[in-house]
Amino acid sequence: MFVVVVGCGRVGAQVAHGLVEDGHDVNVIDQNAEALQRLGGDFPGQFVQGVALETTVLEAAGIERADAFVAATNGDNTNLVIAQIARDRYLVECVIVRVLDPARAAFYEDKGLVTVCPTRTAIDRMSQALRSFAGSNAEAG
Repeated sequence: MFVVVVGCGRVGAQVAHGLVEDGHDVNVIDQNAEALQRLGGDFPGQFVQGVALETTVLEAAGIERADAFVAATNGDNTNLVIAQIARDRYLVECVIVRVLDPARAAFYEDKGLVTVCPTRTAIDRMSQALRSFAGSNAEAG
């Protein structure tokens, strides 16, 4: 599978490395050239420096042949727009977008985007842990 990952921060770089370890071909886009350091010198894919909102940058990364696309920048607006471009203009079959705002994530998920919302995950896990703690204290008390 060939995957284009946009955003080479902690999330994007780790996703790219995990995909490579699983045997996939991966190209990464980031506007900051220093982000390449997160991939390391032995990263087998291509690193494209540029703004992923520009079609020339997406095409330089190979989006036209991508089987999957991951939008993992630190900006919800950027992620949502480029995810829609990947899905609607380039017809990428699997598009996954990170969205920090839970309400926006739900809205765009309803519109057919696969969203990952770490904020929602944190809220759910913390609430679950607190409920579990409260339940165990109620039984002990």
